[in-house]
Amino acid sequence: MDQPAWLEAAWAEFGVREIPGKEDAAEILRYFRDAGDTSAASEATPWCAAFMGAMLKRSGHAGTGSLLARSYLDWGDSLETPRIGAVTVLARGDDPNAGHVAFYLGETADKLFLLGGNQGDAVTVAAYDKARLLGLRWPREEAEADSDGDDTIFLKALAHVLEMEGGFSNDAYDPGGPTNRGITLDTYAAFKGETIGAETRPRLISELKSIPDDTVRAIYRQRYFKPSMCTAFTAPLALMHFDAAVNHGVSAAIQMLQGVARVTVDGEIGPETLSAIGSRSVVDLIDDYAEVRRSRYRALPHFWRFGRGWLKRVDATLVLGRAWAGAEATNRGLLEPAQIAKGELEMDNGTTGATATDDSSKWWAHSKTMWGTIITAAATVIPVLGPALGITLPADVITTFGDQALTAVQALTGLFGTVLAIYGRLNAASPLTLRKG
Repeated sequence: MDQPAWLEAAWAEFGVREIPGKEDAAEILRYFRDAGDTSAASEATPWCAAFMGAMLKRSGHAGTGSLLARSYLDWGDSLETPRIGAVTVLARGDDPNAGHVAFYLGETADKLFLLGGNQGDAVTVAAYDKARLLGLRWPREEAEADSDGDDTIFLKALAHVLEMEGGFSNDAYDPGGPTNRGITLDTYAAFKGETIGAETRPRLISELKSIPDDTVRAIYRQRYFKPSMCTAFTAPLALMHFDAAVNHGVSAAIQMLQGVARVTVDGEIGPETLSAIGSRSVVDLIDDYAEVRRSRYRALPHFWRFGRGWLKRVDATLVLGRAWAGAEATNRGLLEPAQIAKGELEMDNGTTGATATDDSSKWWAHSKTMWGTIITAAATVIPVLGPALGITLPADVITTFGDQALTAVQALTGLFGTVLAIYGRLNAASPLTLRKG
């Protein structure tokens, strides 16, 4: 994966938490030892710096050897621009010696999202005020001059987006107007800091037709990839989310992703959203995401003109995302290794429950992709052939009825599954237990 080794190590510990009462979590005590401290004998000792030191050591780097978070202000090289996985040091209260240290994941206008230890007594993702930031650090031997260098995931996803977007167009039905390689004239002018007017319009269109590759990369990275938080996702989800951000807009893409993740839809990717994404099978995520995108396209007034191309685009993105998931053995939505060391549930029969869903065994009626295809086909064919058969139903009525039928089937399936789950638990011979890896 396109992430530093210490962040991979940290994701493998995601979910480790303190044990209420007098008992101590063995994993947390191990962080102290790995970080170089032999005196701490209890998880009651603040352990964010211990977690930091342990993850650095496990990835072949030396930490500070201190349990003080602020000790990392003098470690490695300072970063002017945040990078995924950067060691992030924060102030804590008014005490000049107190602090917190964790790994950088992303940010909004006023919040930093960090993966670290001792965040709510656990290894998890949490949000912190930017005003608390003291410094960003990176291992000295790996510091790079360009912290925004072209990463593998971005370039792979961009190649797909550019293939979908094609070359220059100026379709009268396209609200984007003159567009080249997916970049509209308005977007290009805003990137250059110019206003479109009678005098500048011809020149800007001419420039847009021959837009340089480096400008294309810069616009897509700055306007879509980074603002939509694609930098925090594994390649398959980053691909689907990036393509959605480009075609639907960043805000709409984030809201669709939050709906798929079943969290509060507020347009900001924070700890709740990241945690939900991190717990889901990436294949299930992109499958559901694709169907949400299809439904959104069908509701647009100019679906009649562009709909077929839009749906083909989603299908192509889903096929590629699934291929990436299989090739890279990715099983979850966030940047992390394929194996999750913590949180596996031991089932009643002694086997371990899988976190990912095998779609090859899914009954066809459970597939939202199949239902979407049926509904779209019906909405296209019936209004044309219907009158000959005595059927006069508008396309929007058919689509609405189909969506309602799908919702009803999903609700009944969910109810049936819930009843079976309750019955199984009442008749289980032994309780579920959390197995510590």
